[in-house]
Amino acid sequence: MIVTHALAAVAAGAVLTFQSWGYMVPHKNPLDSLVLINKVYRAPNAPIALRLPDVEPVEETIRGNTYMVPKAAQALEEMFAEAASQGIHFYTRSGYRSYQTQKTIYERRDREGRYSSVAKAGYSEHQSGYAMDVEGQSTLGKGLVEAIGSSPEGIWLAEHCHEFGFILRYPKDKQSITGYIYEPWHIRYVGRENAARIHEQDVTLEEYLTKLRRDRIASLEVDKEQ
Repeated sequence: MIVTHALAAVAAGAVLTFQSWGYMVPHKNPLDSLVLINKVYRAPNAPIALRLPDVEPVEETIRGNTYMVPKAAQALEEMFAEAASQGIHFYTRSGYRSYQTQKTIYERRDREGRYSSVAKAGYSEHQSGYAMDVEGQSTLGKGLVEAIGSSPEGIWLAEHCHEFGFILRYPKDKQSITGYIYEPWHIRYVGRENAARIHEQDVTLEEYLTKLRRDRIASLEVDKEQ
């Protein structure tokens, strides 16, 4: 009954909150750039191919923490190069994480009382290989802080990352939908076409997938009538 009501809400064009989103069925193909991973849906437990992007990390010692799915790594290289040609310089901090690495990070933040922006093991986008935490020259060395969003690099990222297939996964004032605080440093690869649509519609990945499902349901209803 809950599933039926959720589908009816989507068909009616309702925007689902994070709490109700859990009743929807997300993409589960681990190779699908639209795979949904949040506090409700786990990262697919399947092997994925990874590649180290040829870009500069925040520190050389953490280069091994910045692997991505090959197509995302390629897009990241292209984005960093274009930004650099405009005088904007980015650095990578954290890409792919294994289940165990995510578990260690979460447990450490939990002990420190700083877990609001860290996913539990099994529920992190970083386990998909499509996500990357980045820093810019202006805030380099300050860590992943909200000030990145208002820096020249953060502003450029928000305006242009979609051109390379990325979205800002956790926008400001969208915590009720995404489940996470504003993270201007966390980008997610979804492919250029999807990123362009998400940017144009100014929505989260959850809201975008909701619209795709709504359109799919509407299409199915039309087919039934015919």
